[in-house]
Amino acid sequence: MPELIKVAKFGGTSMADAAAMRRCAAIVNSDQDKKIVVVSATSGTTNLLTRLCTPLVSSDRVRLLSEISEKHLNICNELKSPQSVRPDIEKLLEELKWRVHETKSVTLQQKDEILSFGELLSSRIFTQILKESSSEASRVSWLDARDVIITDHAHTQAEPDIELIEKRAEEKLTPRFPEGRFVTQGFIASTENGVTTTLGRGGSDYSAALFAEAINADVLEIWTDVTAVYTTDPRIVLDARPITEISFDEAAELSVFGAKVLHPATMVPAIRKNIRVYVGSSIHPEKPGTWIMKDTRSKPVIRAISLRRSQTLVTVHSLDMLHRHGFLAKLFEVLSRNKISVDLVTTSEVSVSLTLDTDINSPGKDALTDDVLSELKSFCKVEVEKNLSLIALVGNNLHATAGLSGPVFGALQNVNIRLICHGASSHNLCFLVEGESAETVVRILHKQFIK
Repeated sequence: MPELIKVAKFGGTSMADAAAMRRCAAIVNSDQDKKIVVVSATSGTTNLLTRLCTPLVSSDRVRLLSEISEKHLNICNELKSPQSVRPDIEKLLEELKWRVHETKSVTLQQKDEILSFGELLSSRIFTQILKESSSEASRVSWLDARDVIITDHAHTQAEPDIELIEKRAEEKLTPRFPEGRFVTQGFIASTENGVTTTLGRGGSDYSAALFAEAINADVLEIWTDVTAVYTTDPRIVLDARPITEISFDEAAELSVFGAKVLHPATMVPAIRKNIRVYVGSSIHPEKPGTWIMKDTRSKPVIRAISLRRSQTLVTVHSLDMLHRHGFLAKLFEVLSRNKISVDLVTTSEVSVSLTLDTDINSPGKDALTDDVLSELKSFCKVEVEKNLSLIALVGNNLHATAGLSGPVFGALQNVNIRLICHGASSHNLCFLVEGESAETVVRILHKQFIK
């Protein structure tokens, strides 16, 4: 057995083309402790597959299928031995074509089946590239993630069955580690009886974390197109700095409040098994990345600043709240029934303000439909403000640090702040601002508080 057991995940940009895949293969081959390699679909493929799940005229469907086919066959043609994998790729492409042409109106189950082809294609190709670049090609095996990652039947947003996943891993993976390593897929899974499901967009990180948890891995590596987790988005603040190490709690807050490096669900399995997480760049693997762990040597009050756009503020007013019970239960029952997720909440005697993330609740649509608003207005007054941004200061003991709020909001004396949430967590201080002023706010706060 290796000294350490590692799971390495490579995202879509890391699978972009043959050259990118070879860089990733070099990273894998440099470390024999990497026992499971989880890959995403090639960059842009999931978007193309998603479009195939929508009503299309025949010519558009043919064009999209042709684009997917050309992309993957071109990568095959750059291999040392294209024919070692090309028949498998052509077979998958034919099956995809059949599924799309046979489907007039796509159900959620059919959508999962169609979307799964992205990872099935990329993982087959990467397995061959890894074999071609390895001195021990026979030790590299392709694994269907659906044999291990078992979920419920909630298609497109399936929930994993942790106990069953661990059982499958013990049966199919752990005994074979001495033989070599496995290449498998992120994002896709199946029900116990073999029906394909998916974990939702961004689910490849989650898949890797579930594999790591199931095999009791020591390290989970997330290889992406950025060199580390930064103190804020480097595209907004040019002197944002890479963070060498960060705690699970801080990383979880950052992922929830807008940092794009990690999928929010990734932290959960890692925390459950205390698995260290490493974030590094597959483009520049020589650069130091970020270690995410239970305890860190330094615990700054403010470690990083995150920004999440497309926020909606909903404020409801009702005199029924005054010294009476049941109003909040009624309010949240309406939101729950309509599957609307709430982020921040503040209350007064007769009003409640809460924030909704447009991208999470209903990507590209308005979660507050006329029906939802009509139901809310039947028992309270409703005000809706859109195009806001959520700023989160993430760090340590923010709820117990005297004199923090004054400098923070003093620096923003010319900014209209719509809502403040402080004290509910020791690791964040959040507030809403107008969308057009968000980047300016991040720059001001970063300059003053990130030393």
